[in-house]
Amino acid sequence: MSVATALILGLEIASVGIRDVILPGDMKELMNKVTEARKAAEANLIARREETAAIRSQANAARLLAESPTLMRLRELEVLEKIASAGKLSIVLGEKGAGEKGLADKVVSLL
Repeated sequence: MSVATALILGLEIASVGIRDVILPGDMKELMNKVTEARKAAEANLIARREETAAIRSQANAARLLAESPTLMRLRELEVLEKIASAGKLSIVLGEKGAGEKGLADKVVSLL
């Protein structure tokens, strides 16, 4: 029934809606591909934003470590603690050359 017919009959149309639209196979497949491409693009954008934030955080941490030797030393000790607590810790000691610290001295100075 058209709007003009409804008016002639004295009917008032309160609302109009569309239900259960069936698209031809080609159109449905095309719409699915478009939706899939949009979702892939959104996921890619989110991943790039997260990567950018992670890189920015690493750059800030590197700057802080470069500016503060004490903070750098603390970070070194944290890494050494993680390595030591992970289980087996093997230390290989070598010979020292003339006028330089030996590997043993360097390892002891880390601790």
